[in-house]
Amino acid sequence: MGTGGDSDEQLLTRHDADSFECFYVRHVDALLGFFARRTRDPELAADLTAETFAAALTARRRYRPEKGAANAWLYGIALKKLADAQRRGYAESRARRRLGMERLELTDRDIARIERLAGDESASLLVEQLAPDQREAVVAHVVDERSYGEIAGQLGTSEAVVRKRVSRGLHTVRQRIGGRG
Repeated sequence: MGTGGDSDEQLLTRHDADSFECFYVRHVDALLGFFARRTRDPELAADLTAETFAAALTARRRYRPEKGAANAWLYGIALKKLADAQRRGYAESRARRRLGMERLELTDRDIARIERLAGDESASLLVEQLAPDQREAVVAHVVDERSYGEIAGQLGTSEAVVRKRVSRGLHTVRQRIGGRG
């Protein structure tokens, strides 16, 4: 890595994989703990941590050090992800029950793997290899931070279909990286 002595602001403004990996390593445990304390749900905490770092990786070119500290920027993204999760939590639970989908149970090993992937651009390649409908849904929801309803409206389909596409896409990525099915 070799960027350990640099500030968070320097790491984010470099735009290379090693710098983001160093930023990720510095903050992943604290961010996972932040989500775990607020959600009291390890799987949701892992999901939100991965979503936050995915969004940060995508948005890092828009980060401006003069507007605030890098960790404050990261936690701003995290708070938005948490608020979104809380808003959609009830609706997602109802949709999962209606569709007969079980919540994915993550082991400590799965969580560790997700954390490693958040700073690894190979995850992007795995998403690119998904079926087009799944790829579009995963990118729109996880990367672009769009709601299921908004995506469904754009695609002219139901929220349940979009949820299923995102779920199947993430399941496929997890399988390809060696996680439990």
